Amino acid sequence: VQLMESGGGLVQPGGSLRLSCAASGFSLGSSTTMSWYRQAPGKERELVAKSFRYISTLTYADSVKGRFTISRDNAKNTVYLQMNNLKPEDTAVYYCNVRLIGTDYWGQGTQVTVSS
Repeated sequence: VQLMESGGGLVQPGGSLRLSCAASGFSLGSSTTMSWYRQAPGKERELVAKSFRYISTLTYADSVKGRFTISRDNAKNTVYLQMNNLKPEDTAVYYCNVRLIGTDYWGQGTQVTVSS
């Protein structure tokens, strides 16, 4: 199982980025719950968005509601995180996550820096 994030970078406040998480070693399909987490310097890793398996339910951290959107393309085995109206407090390393048979898998992370 491998997860590879991309799409991070430096963006000004109010800007947008789209993160991608390419999965391999398993099929996304509808049977997997995919999540995005982030970790800022000196802080614990926190859940940003989750796309639940089997049901079309998406959940978001309160701090990103209305600004971030998680989506998936099962044909490409890829999960996305569209981030709009970015704020300096969104600066963090963003990680893709999947839990399979009780084991958590993580990507290497992609850095997002929001600064003027």
